[in-house]
Amino acid sequence: MKILILGGHGFVGRSVNKLLQEKNIEPIYIISRRDGVDLTNYKQMYEIFKKVSPGVILNLAAHGGSLHYVTEYAADVIHDNIQMSLNIYKAVKECCPNARIINPISNCSYPGDSSIQKEEEWLNGPVHDSVLSYGNYKRFLYVISKCYHMQYKIDTVNILIPNTYGPGDSTDPNKTHALNGMIIRMIKAKRNRDREFEIWGTGKPVREWAYITDVAKMITTVIDYPEPIIYPVNCAQNKGYSIRESAEMIKEAIQFTGSLRFNTNYQDGAPIKILDDHRFRKLFPDFKFYDHKKGINETVKYYEKELS
Repeated sequence: MKILILGGHGFVGRSVNKLLQEKNIEPIYIISRRDGVDLTNYKQMYEIFKKVSPGVILNLAAHGGSLHYVTEYAADVIHDNIQMSLNIYKAVKECCPNARIINPISNCSYPGDSSIQKEEEWLNGPVHDSVLSYGNYKRFLYVISKCYHMQYKIDTVNILIPNTYGPGDSTDPNKTHALNGMIIRMIKAKRNRDREFEIWGTGKPVREWAYITDVAKMITTVIDYPEPIIYPVNCAQNKGYSIRESAEMIKEAIQFTGSLRFNTNYQDGAPIKILDDHRFRKLFPDFKFYDHKKGINETVKYYEKELS
């Protein structure tokens, strides 16, 4: 079975590719902008799909970035991502209609005021304004997958993924994920011999995090799932950590001797955002997650090396 990884050189793509190779799953084909392929160009997409004729497409390519980035470039973000998604499904329909498409969907696509994020409530309100472009794109991706399944029986698995962190992410603060960004900033604070490290808000909000190897494991697990999952399922631990708890773990791992200062002039946002795991545990009862503290330690080691 041929596996095509779109965005295979990115944070998630590299981890997925590594896991597939460890499992001796092949052949694997990787395309991304780094390979000179513009996924917003349908002609290029069509030619690649026709040539490879994949059995599985891992849709890991996206135009995204930090909250600041997806707000400043909101129109470009939603246009490019929706165009890529339309191209993918049209090319599958025309070139490899029996292929399975796997879509990781960020949990920022949940309503902005959600706390315990339950799949049945996923579309019960607007996404937060800070992720207007990216969160709504992920919802639209679901709509595209549902429409193509309705008319052409195209097979899709949609998975809702919490905030991802871990080794392999960008060192650019505008492109990296939130927890990785905090690690980068605290490493720099230590090297600058800063006496304190500032965190916006009280540090009390609780967030669920997904270590990169868990995300890769989930994506590879559903390659052989016996049926499509059109309406998305949470990849969920139903467990979170406060911003303060994660910051303390990072501080310990880095051995930063300064103090953590929580700037309460900035609002906290929602007090809790974790994913409900009831449906997930029914579908994937044996799935085990990486320890959060261990994950932070591994991520710190990665960035200490990358930033040296």
